[in-house]
Amino acid sequence: MNSWGFVRRPWRLAAEASALVIAVVVAFPLYWMVLSAFKPAGEIESTEPRPWTLAPTLDSFRRVFGQQEFGRYFLNSLVVACTVVVVSALIAFLAATAVTRFRFRFRTTLLIMFLVAQMVPVEALTIPLFFQMRDFGQLNTLGALILPHIAFSLPFAIWMLRGFVKAVPEALEEAAYLDGASRSRFLWQILFPLVFPGLVATSVFSFISAWNDFLFAKSFIISDTSQSTLPMALLVFYKPEDPDWGGVMAASTVMTVPVLVFFVLVQRRLVSGLGGAVKD
Repeated sequence: MNSWGFVRRPWRLAAEASALVIAVVVAFPLYWMVLSAFKPAGEIESTEPRPWTLAPTLDSFRRVFGQQEFGRYFLNSLVVACTVVVVSALIAFLAATAVTRFRFRFRTTLLIMFLVAQMVPVEALTIPLFFQMRDFGQLNTLGALILPHIAFSLPFAIWMLRGFVKAVPEALEEAAYLDGASRSRFLWQILFPLVFPGLVATSVFSFISAWNDFLFAKSFIISDTSQSTLPMALLVFYKPEDPDWGGVMAASTVMTVPVLVFFVLVQRRLVSGLGGAVKD
């Protein structure tokens, strides 16, 4: 036993070292973003950048929060992201239940279409979506951001939740019906809590996608800046002739905070959701 442990130890140390290196590589851009947000302008523009600062300042954050429309941009992003999360989760739950529990024509074809939809680049659909939003009268409104994000979130969410719904034994459903439960009661009081970890996992994907969106916000919000979201606020600080990198980094840091808060709130459910934790 000891010799086997001795043989395994170098491999374990190598794996842990590799994980540490990967973690540092992933975390370093975030560290540099936060560091630059607190650096004075002279250090940011220095030709000899240093991975620390001896004179931290809040000037960049003051410029960010001093922007007249920044609070509105933040609220717009929050409305878009939360609406996408709630609506896509409910639709995906009902759709996943339908394609798993019921037998109907073209069910397999529908599931394949969900996968195909994931393969289409978002950029390829931006122009068709622009004309569609124009025909619907949704340009320069938050609806032009909410509807496409719901549509793009659903295929992944439905396909993922399908596994959670399928893992719930049909015997449990039959027992609920024998005890007098209606279909709606079984759906919301029994099935919904069991697949909730999966809903959390898909909600994280939907929230991050909607919160960080720049392409749709830039394409569909043309003239009414009151409907812009936080990613568009970065353009206020980025000017080709004189970019305010401190403002860009400070605004990016502020944008990251809600994502971290959302992740912390759902992390326990997220771990079980990604692991497919639905037990008989």
